[in-house]
Order: sequence, then structure tokens, then C-alpha cells
Amino acid sequence: MLDFFTIFSKGGIVLWCFQGTGVTESFTGPVNALIRSVILQERSGNNSYSHDALSLKYKLDNEFELVFVVGFQKILTLTYVDKFIDDVQLHFRDRYKNELEQKGALALLNSHFAFEDDFKMLLREAEESSKARGPTSMRSFNASLKSQKTVKSMIETKGGDKGKEQGGKKNKNAKKEGKAITTREKAKASTSAQKTEENGNQGLTQEEIIQKKREEFIRKRMGAPVEKPSKSPKPVKEKPKGKEKRVWTLGGSSTKELDYSQSNGNGAHAAGDQGLDAQADPGDLLAVDYESILFKMFLSPKKGAFGGMFGMLKGLVGSKSLSQEDMEPVLDKMRDHLIAKNVAAEIASQLCDSVAKKLEGKVMGTFTTVASTVKGALQDSLVQILQPKRRVDILRDVLEARSQRRPFVITFCGVNGVGKSTNLAKISFWLIENGFTVLIAACDTFRAGAVEQLRTHQRRLNSLHPPQDHGGRPIVQLYEKGYGKDAAGIAMEAIAYARNQAFDVVLVDTAGRMQDNTPLMTALAKLIAVNMPDLVLFVGEALVGNEAVDQLVKFNQALADHSMSDKPRLIDGIVLTKFDTIDDKVGAAISMTYITGQPIVFVGTGQTYNDLRSLNARAVVGALMKA
Repeated sequence: MLDFFTIFSKGGIVLWCFQGTGVTESFTGPVNALIRSVILQERSGNNSYSHDALSLKYKLDNEFELVFVVGFQKILTLTYVDKFIDDVQLHFRDRYKNELEQKGALALLNSHFAFEDDFKMLLREAEESSKARGPTSMRSFNASLKSQKTVKSMIETKGGDKGKEQGGKKNKNAKKEGKAITTREKAKASTSAQKTEENGNQGLTQEEIIQKKREEFIRKRMGAPVEKPSKSPKPVKEKPKGKEKRVWTLGGSSTKELDYSQSNGNGAHAAGDQGLDAQADPGDLLAVDYESILFKMFLSPKKGAFGGMFGMLKGLVGSKSLSQEDMEPVLDKMRDHLIAKNVAAEIASQLCDSVAKKLEGKVMGTFTTVASTVKGALQDSLVQILQPKRRVDILRDVLEARSQRRPFVITFCGVNGVGKSTNLAKISFWLIENGFTVLIAACDTFRAGAVEQLRTHQRRLNSLHPPQDHGGRPIVQLYEKGYGKDAAGIAMEAIAYARNQAFDVVLVDTAGRMQDNTPLMTALAKLIAVNMPDLVLFVGEALVGNEAVDQLVKFNQALADHSMSDKPRLIDGIVLTKFDTIDDKVGAAISMTYITGQPIVFVGTGQTYNDLRSLNARAVVGALMKA
């Protein structure tokens, strides 16, 4: 059932592994993909990951810095995997606790973990419990209750309710029967009253009974109270208590004890009357009983801890393991703070869940609080997200393409109005400042004025670098075919022209399009699939919040759906524009990088050509975490 199960440290040392029977492929590929795509990118909020035909489940042990990974085929539905991986983690920890507590990679390498017998036992128990909980087979008709019903029983059931007629009205006979029962009950009540009276006159002669009745009659006539038979006494209602007087410890219980006018010749009262020390002056304050206070601080119990001072010291000196309940209030505040800084709500929740998984079970450092620990872990996660996962060196890639006698092609895509053409001109200026020739392909054949805008940028860039300084050849040229033409065809012609004219870089400008516009998204996917550019840059503005998630997901999905290759070209990097307009609300950088896993290559910060920057991850995170 299982393809593999492996246990390794966060440092990359494999402690133990298991490979299923008949499995020939190594599990290093899927596990390395899990490490690169999930663990290193702080995406551990969800404990599952898919790689080709395999489905991987993993669990982090933060106390001993371990990772438990199990892999099985996607087509299988194994309901016991989550509980099984928990059981393996607990069993492995308990058995090799002493070896795991030894710090350092050398100690782990020297330790021997013979875990195969225990693993097979746990696997057998998990599979048997899964079979026991399996779906029961469907009952046959003979085993059901419906098969036991006959036509006769169904007729009797329908006619059995004689109390009501059709429409919910009662039967007349039922009414008569009800009246008869009421009359019978009244007769019984009068008979019981007579019997009670007869029981009260037992033991009396006829004359004594007559005399008793006469006396009762006279009392009624004279207005005297009639003696009623004794009944059980009613409970006396207690009056609600008022506010009780406060009795002070040294105040006494009467005003006489508070009268100090009757003092002795020395001006001192009797010690027993005042509750004071007889040897102390009346004006001195009582000394604090430190021994009793310290005794209470150290030994008074508290909820869920040793209590008092011991509980406080335990939280400070690093013997406290973090739990989900401890981190929940801090993570809620952090989530709200990230959303206020323009991070998409979904991304903020996933980040906080990932930090909780990363810290759960981890022992806190000496003299640290839960808030500082969670904040530090979140900062590290944000820096890790913003740092590139691969080498991004455009200048080096351009030199490599030049050595192969071909142009380096960059395609720009994004929604309307984010600044694709403006930032394309900024990147052109950056490239020609580094000594490269640039060809701009005007593939925005839809927006009016798009070609004229690029022609203006070309003229201004050539004025900054005159052709006479470069052998009479313009360092920036524009390739355009007007409006209403096929953008993919124009890009292909521009690349062929750049190859023939020995241009170093081709910058392809595309039309802005909303992510929901299917025809335009299909055209963009066609342009990228046909021309296969070296770099696909998504241009997004720093003002977006939750919209960034929708834009990037749908752009990537469109490129994947309409590609003709098994490995489609997706977004390779991000250009973040209007970064100078957002103050410290820099959350869009986190949202975009987290979704694609691709780096922010350029940041646009102004309106001039040299207002192009690279992203400083630590500076962005510092602004993001600022209150």
C-alpha cells in the first residue's frame, strides 16, 4: 500500500527509511521536491503534497527537529495515513529519546535506529483498524424490516386511529366517551369527600355528631372562624439578606473598641484592644510579613501550571513547550496585522498556520515570551518567502545568450493599467546602461496609443544614448506592425529580426487583460507557447490586496491550460510597480511571491527611467512588521 516512509532531520540526515515491496524508484526525488516547494518556502500549513503520481503526507516534530514523510499512489484512498504517521512519530520519539536529545549532526550519524519491526507492527495495526471500520455491505430485502410487513398489517395500521376522522376532526363517539369519563371522575371525587368526612366523625355517637354540626352552624352565623382540618404548614419565606457590614481585621466589632480617647498615661492603648504589637509605637505601620507572602507565592496552585512564582520562572527560563492554545491569541493578532498591511487574507491565514506548525512542540528560549517567539518565527518565514529560490541574474543570462548568437527574450504580461509599458522602458534603460542593444516588440495591438507610447520611449532613450556614440546605430529600436494584428506573429517576426540584426535583448510588450477574459488569456498563452521566451515577467502593482491572489492564479492557470508542451511555461518572475505610493503597506509583495514561488525581479519606485530597484527582503519585512 505504502510506497515509502522516511524519517530525517531538518539538517538533511536520513535517520530511517522504508520502501514498499515492488517499488523500484527512489524516493529522493519526491522528498527533495517536498523540501524545496513546501518546507523551505514556509508552506507547511497543509500536511499534504502531490508530486507526479505520488501523494505525500508529512509531519514536523519541532522539539527534536525531525520530519516524517509517507508516500503512496494518488489513486489510493488511505484513510489511516494521518493517524498512522502520528503513531509512528510518538513511537519513534519515545524509543529513541536519548539519542535524539544529543545535539549535533555527528551524534545522529553515530546513532543506530533499528525501527523496522516496530514500523511493520504499527502499519499492520493501522491497516487492520481501517478494514474494521470499512463500509458495511448493503442489506438484502429479506433482512430489511419492509419485507416483514404484510398487506393485512398495513391495513390495520391505517384503520387503527379511531380517535380522529379525516381532516383532523374528532369523532362524535370520542366526544361522548370523554364526557362520560369526566362525569365518572366528578362522582368519584364527591364520594372521596364524603368518605373523608365520615372518617373525621368516627368514634362519635349520633347525638354528638348533631351537636358538633350545630356548633359549626352557630360559629358561621356569629362570624367566628371555623376550625379547618389541619394541613401541612406552608414554608416560611426567608427575607432576602441585605448588605452585610464589613468587619475590618483590626477594627473591632463595636464602636467602643474604636474609641481611643480612653488611653493610658503613656498615650498607648492596650495591645489586645488595638490588635497591634504592644512594643510598637501607635504611629508606626505594621511590618509586612514577607515569609507568609513568599510562602503563598511559591506554593499557591494555579490552573495548568505549578503556579505562582514557579510558574512564572518556568515560562522564562526555557522549559515551556509551545502549544496551539498558547500561540492562538498571538497568531490572531498577527493575522489581523498582516491583513491591515495589504497581505491577502487567505495568504495571511496560511502563513500563520505554517508558523503554528513550525513552532508547535518547540521549547521556548531562555527569558523569551510567546509573542516574541511567534513574531521572530513569522519574520524569518517572511524573509524566507521573499528571498529568491533560484539564481536571478539577467545580465549574466543575456551574455550567455549572446555567446550562442541569439537574443535574450523577455515577455511582459499583466492586467490593465499596472504600468507594463512604462516599466519596460525602465528596464530598457537599465539594459542599455549595461552596454546591451534592445529591440522593443510592440505586441499590444489592441489599446489605442500603445505603439505611440513605445515610440516616444524609444526616441527619449536614444536621445540619452545618441547613435553616434554607438557607431551610428540606434541602441534601442521599435518593431511594430500597427493595430489589429496577431500578437504572437508580431513577436515571432521581432525575434527573427533581432537575431538577424544581432540585438542582445528583445522586450515583448503585450496588451493588458483581466484574468477573467478567456479569449485574451488564450491569446497570451499562445504567444508564450509559440515563441518560448527566456523570461516571463508578470507586472503587478503594489496597491492590490486580495486581488493579487486571483490575478496570479488565473494567469498561471491559463498559461498551463493553453500550452502545447508537457512542461508549460509559467510566470518566471514579478515586476512590482507603484511601490512608492504605499508607505509601509507592502503586503502585495508577500502575496505575489507566496502564490507563484517566483522572485520579485524589479521594483518600480518613481516616474523617471532610473527609478528601478531590486527588492531588499529584510527591509520589506521590517516595514511589514512595524506597528
